Amino acid sequence: MKGRYRNISACLGLALASAWISTPVTAWAQDQAPGADPPPALQPPLATLTPNPKPARFNVGEVGPIYATGVLSGFAQLQSNHLPADHRWRFDINNGQVFLNKPDGLIQFFLQFGYYSLPALGTPYLPAGDATPAFYTPIPQGYLKIAPNENFSVMVGKLPTVIGAETTFTYQNMNVERGLLWNQENAVNRGVQVNYAQGPLSLAFSVNDGFYSGHLSWITGSASYAFDKSNTLAFVGGGNTSHTGVSSTRTPLFQNNQQIYNLIYTHTEGPWVLQPYLQYTHVPRLEQFGARDSASTYGAALLVSYDFGSGDVPAAVRTPGFKLAGRLEYINSTGSIASGAPNLLYGPGSAAWSLTVTPTYQYQNYFVRGELSYVGASDTTPGAAFGADGNKGSQVRGLIELGVLF
Repeated sequence: MKGRYRNISACLGLALASAWISTPVTAWAQDQAPGADPPPALQPPLATLTPNPKPARFNVGEVGPIYATGVLSGFAQLQSNHLPADHRWRFDINNGQVFLNKPDGLIQFFLQFGYYSLPALGTPYLPAGDATPAFYTPIPQGYLKIAPNENFSVMVGKLPTVIGAETTFTYQNMNVERGLLWNQENAVNRGVQVNYAQGPLSLAFSVNDGFYSGHLSWITGSASYAFDKSNTLAFVGGGNTSHTGVSSTRTPLFQNNQQIYNLIYTHTEGPWVLQPYLQYTHVPRLEQFGARDSASTYGAALLVSYDFGSGDVPAAVRTPGFKLAGRLEYINSTGSIASGAPNLLYGPGSAAWSLTVTPTYQYQNYFVRGELSYVGASDTTPGAAFGADGNKGSQVRGLIELGVLF
């Protein structure tokens, strides 16, 4: 099975590359006259990279315009103190995806298909050929959206989670790898979500299957308020309303039975984006699953991005296409082995912090990103941290990602 997905991954990557190289630039704006209005905001959202301003557009009769975009990228990584299941260095095509959007009208939809990997700090890397079937299949997200007006909508399908400040895939975020706090969060939910927006207030409510468990027992919601064009505060929360015993790569047993809450502040001004956020999670006592005591995590993070191409940057250092992003995190877990608490980090009662720096350069639709990260852990359980024996207290990673958005 793994070999079959590796072959599919390689063929898909070559096909996307061949299609992109052989297609004239003008084809990316089918049915768009010169000087036409730019396309509406399309999924998936991007934090640092700039989407293709002329995506392929197809007019489908009374259905209206459908937009096609995508991403093809590969990366190389070198790390210290790798776990036995991982490698000191590796290469991989980490994204080969196509997105279809119908963003207007009463009936809208988003469909994402292809293959991907989900690199995250402090965890072994799972190659895209294995990650795709192990996580969310070759159709990781796809939903129907009914929007009777601009204020209200209902989404049904495989939905992006409302939890956390970071999103799922590498190209969507300031950093290539997801952070330590993200490791406690779910990513893709199957269910239904209701959205409402009025002026500066935006609300969302969802009933879903949490960590892709197949049980519609999770409830999540978010409320955000934009004080002005530069400052937004959001409160996000969710949790499992029952106890489910599903356990797999995509459904960690204890996190899937937790409650989780975020407080996220976003400030944008000139070239700066600052996003500090707080996170709390709680897993109750689950004796039927081997947890004789409850456990919690407390986390804080700061995400920062600076755009050297902004008109607000002094001309002497202005560099169009260049951005620099950083992330600083700390997370602490409660409980002990003696009390029978579940392991939510590097053993019950462990803590960790991380620092990540990600310079990004984009020319037209091409991009290259470097990344250097450090994770330090303390109060770890023997065998549950880094290195071949699981007893090393830190890990350093360096990587480079190259790709194209089409």
